[in-house]
Amino acid sequence: MIPLLLFQMMILLSLPLNVPAELPKISNPGCLAHCGELPIPFPFGIGVDCYLNDWYKVNCSSDKLFLTSINLQVLNISIEEGTMLVNHTTLSSCKDSDEGYELDSNQTYILQNSPFFFSQTENVFFGLGCDNFAYIFYNDLFIAGCYSNCRKNGDTDQMGESIGCYGIKCCQTRIPYSLQAFNVSIDPINGDYHNVSKKNCKTAFLVQEIWLTAHNGSFYNLDIVPVVLDWGINNPVNYSTMASCTVLSDVTNDDNRSISGTGTPVHQCMCPLGFEGNPYLPGGCQGVGLGFLCLLLLIGAWRLHIIIKRRKDIKLKDKYFKRNGGLLLQQQLTSSDGKVDRSKLFNSKELDKATDHFNVDRILGQGGQGTVYKGMLTEGKIIAVKKSKVIDEGKIEEFINEVAILSQINHRNVVKLLGCCLETEVPLLVYEFVPNGTLSQYLHDQTEEFPLTWEKRIQIATEVAGALSYLHSAASLPIYHRDIKSANILLDEKYRAKVADFGTSKSISIDQTHVTTKVQGTFGYLDPEYFQSSQFTDKSDVYSFGVVLVELLTGEKAISSIRSEDNRSLATYFIVSMVENYLFDILDPEVIKARKKEEIVTVANLAKRCLNLNGKKRPTMKEVAMVLEGIQASQKDSNVQQNYEMVKYLRTELIEPWEVVSTSTSSPDWF
Repeated sequence: MIPLLLFQMMILLSLPLNVPAELPKISNPGCLAHCGELPIPFPFGIGVDCYLNDWYKVNCSSDKLFLTSINLQVLNISIEEGTMLVNHTTLSSCKDSDEGYELDSNQTYILQNSPFFFSQTENVFFGLGCDNFAYIFYNDLFIAGCYSNCRKNGDTDQMGESIGCYGIKCCQTRIPYSLQAFNVSIDPINGDYHNVSKKNCKTAFLVQEIWLTAHNGSFYNLDIVPVVLDWGINNPVNYSTMASCTVLSDVTNDDNRSISGTGTPVHQCMCPLGFEGNPYLPGGCQGVGLGFLCLLLLIGAWRLHIIIKRRKDIKLKDKYFKRNGGLLLQQQLTSSDGKVDRSKLFNSKELDKATDHFNVDRILGQGGQGTVYKGMLTEGKIIAVKKSKVIDEGKIEEFINEVAILSQINHRNVVKLLGCCLETEVPLLVYEFVPNGTLSQYLHDQTEEFPLTWEKRIQIATEVAGALSYLHSAASLPIYHRDIKSANILLDEKYRAKVADFGTSKSISIDQTHVTTKVQGTFGYLDPEYFQSSQFTDKSDVYSFGVVLVELLTGEKAISSIRSEDNRSLATYFIVSMVENYLFDILDPEVIKARKKEEIVTVANLAKRCLNLNGKKRPTMKEVAMVLEGIQASQKDSNVQQNYEMVKYLRTELIEPWEVVSTSTSSPDWF
């Protein structure tokens, strides 16, 4: 900041007083500056040396501009806003006849590794039709979605006002920040994919919010709609030295499940006060109407900057601390003698230092709730710092209550929340560091270095079930995790399981369920009953755990495009194998190697019970833990027969007779 101000002062001193500058340029010399009436500012351009790199290459055809790198028509490029308006395709199953039809496939939109992002502030995701669930996802990660159903014409809400686009015939929702890749899909709420008429056709698309609000025509037959992209450049250093640049996104593409990531930071630049032009061109920022007064103002601003910077930083931290609920958390952490447990309140300076200023090289992972960085405190303690997404200010009290409750959890199979920092723009959560990655990595990228044996799988399943049982029934208030999956089960230095990522967890009063207007979780693990009703219970966690059990049995992913379209969901694939008696054909080789048919059958039946579509028929996590503990005990205890009888008893008590896989089911000779 200081060198930039000094440089600007030098520039101002060198300019003649009150001499108007020439009109600022927007393109490289000798390059086409317009396509029809549409300006083409650098870094975009047509022809050799006219664009920064291939991402920004455009062509002009019939006065229409096209960005060749992503094959989209460009409607407008804004240097000042750092945005670009493009035409984008829609997903629609509407057609002119009244015959039945079905939606053939979903749409995929990918901008990964590019300097372009779907704007979170300018766009909304929109769904249209009767009794539909329109949603976006990427790989097995659910991103956002909304329901729409139909009433008779003229329906009004309880206040007598006409119902808007909030679930009646259409719906809309926001997308996350820095989104670069997603699939669009539409499912009927009633599950009938085939018998759909023209009157109930389906449409879903991402669209510019202003256009959607102003559009008065029919949305059903649209092929393209305008969408806003945020954009920037990777390395602004070699361009306009006058420009002031900020990071648009520094999320790296760390695994194939990322929904955003560019590999290197993307910057947006702007000319400083008193200048205009193109900040991406050398010398592109030019002074406008400069004079002696402007110079005095700049010098005064420089001195004020020195004087008030420290005060401003202190006030800003205090503002964030109060806005993020710091005073409320202090009350929650105050002991009976009036002292505040400061060990759970970290300051921003120590966490910034611990993570090397949140260096992208320190990123451990990212998800819908935030990004996790590896850090080391001054005393040498290794930690994991989660930089949360912006939270709803209306839910601050709820958020702080959750932090206070989770920080009190002390279970060997739950990742410990050490504390938080609330003096930053978004809350920072500090967890113990768990070194050996996720269960998902070991299941789906198996290596000879650490094979997941049957005994190890039972151990992990037992530990996770015990942790969830504790959260559901032994904590001061029942806590529902809401996003149980193999990627949220970490393994410590001794490969013991630890349940992680409580970003969507909720503590619930006894005899109370949690009703939400927004479905949260991961595609493939979501409880169908919760998906339909938006009512989350302890049995929703049980369903998700059932999917993890099936992953442990089969080594398969929760959602896979490799399997047939009817069996892309692992839960469906598994249930079909149970019903049709070919369970042993889908087992993981490490499970087969164990030659423990009775144990495998018991676990398979337990998983099937967990996956029951009727939540009331699922066991509790306490019951699940009892069955798994019985199996683990039979593996360790020399009195195998006694423990086997206990497993058999639990199996009989907890699993309906008609749900048990027959022990005469055909299986290979190795059993």
